[in-house]
Amino acid sequence: MNTIGQYLRLTTFGESHGPAMGGVLDGMPSRVNIDIDSIQKELERRAPGKGGATSPRKEPDKLEILSGISADGLTLGSSIGFIIRNCDARAKEYSELIDCFRPNHADYTYYTKYGIHDFRGGGRSSARETVSWVAAGAIVRQWLSEYGIEVKAKYIRTADVQKAVQTGDSAGGAVECVITGLQAGIGEPVFGKLHSRLAAAMMGINAAKAFEYGDGMASAQMYGSECQDIPFVGEDGKVRFRSNHSGGIQGGISNGMPVNFKVYFKPTPTIPQTVETIDVEGNEVSITPAGRHDACVAIRAVPVVEAMALLTVGDLLIVSNRL
Repeated sequence: MNTIGQYLRLTTFGESHGPAMGGVLDGMPSRVNIDIDSIQKELERRAPGKGGATSPRKEPDKLEILSGISADGLTLGSSIGFIIRNCDARAKEYSELIDCFRPNHADYTYYTKYGIHDFRGGGRSSARETVSWVAAGAIVRQWLSEYGIEVKAKYIRTADVQKAVQTGDSAGGAVECVITGLQAGIGEPVFGKLHSRLAAAMMGINAAKAFEYGDGMASAQMYGSECQDIPFVGEDGKVRFRSNHSGGIQGGISNGMPVNFKVYFKPTPTIPQTVETIDVEGNEVSITPAGRHDACVAIRAVPVVEAMALLTVGDLLIVSNRL
């Protein structure tokens, strides 16, 4: 499946070492002002080559709009097509891995499912794919901002990243995200709950291992009396809550409070150390994976988490007919 969303739909294409990544965003309303420079800034936040903890791959990630946006920056209401060309792919770095399965990668599972797998940087399973998500999310952000909806994430350090860099290892991490300005009533019970849709989007991100919202896992060790969000009516006549243990979601529907959640990421599976594995014939082999990889994928996942939240909320707003 290469498409996310029901009414606001993003379909993506491209491989890590192919000529380009790209996508088609369908369902955006017409006459939304789109600032291309703002999209470019979002892509720069995700770009590699910004320090020892991220991949040294150098990609300009220059966005090329192919359709759906007028010369003066207005959405046309038609599908928005775009590409981001790959400029720094080095396929030869993976030549020794063509017939070997890198542990904890998608190599074996893709090969088992399809009978073929692009081992050059992981092909379609590479986090390079997320560049298209960020581009689309940056477009949706400009639309949702017209309604006062903002999405902001930040990296939460959960392992010593610098130690991982110094020892030739990798480290896990987490990203915390908050959605503000979302009115009450967004989310579709029973199987289209706001938190379940967010969870599905976040768990589609490369290396994501867990999702929690509100008090999350901590609520399993709490008493009911400790985590009640008591409602009250403010001076403006609007319902608010004295706390936000629910993470802005009750019964799968937004309650008007900030929606907050965390996404946890595993350590990058490829590390510059010799590891044992097998090849496509089932022979036991030793490999020392080459290529360029993030020591901690969570650092660059911040704009990706935001993008997936924006796409999810935008789609649910249309579904809920709340615009």
